[in-house]
Amino acid sequence: MKKLILAATLLAITAPVAVHAGAIENACIQSDRSRGNRALCGCIQQAADMTLRNADQRRAAGFFRDPHQAQEVRMSKSNADNEFWQRYRSFISAAEGMCAG
Repeated sequence: MKKLILAATLLAITAPVAVHAGAIENACIQSDRSRGNRALCGCIQQAADMTLRNADQRRAAGFFRDPHQAQEVRMSKSNADNEFWQRYRSFISAAEGMCAG
């Protein structure tokens, strides 16, 4: 019985943990530009976690699918869009610093 408990404990400790990818990481992995580079996409997600709110991450993830959306937001006269764009630029700067090859 002790061996069974020990084996179950070791399995629980060494079993891979399921990691939930964020919106940015998922969009990056699915992007044609990343070629599924999980390490790079994971790094970009870490930068997003440090600089963007969850809602901002979901919005920015859309830029991977439709880059023109980013241009629309950047050119917008809306205060909300301008505030988002400032946060997004901080994210880009962080990602460039953290994830550059």
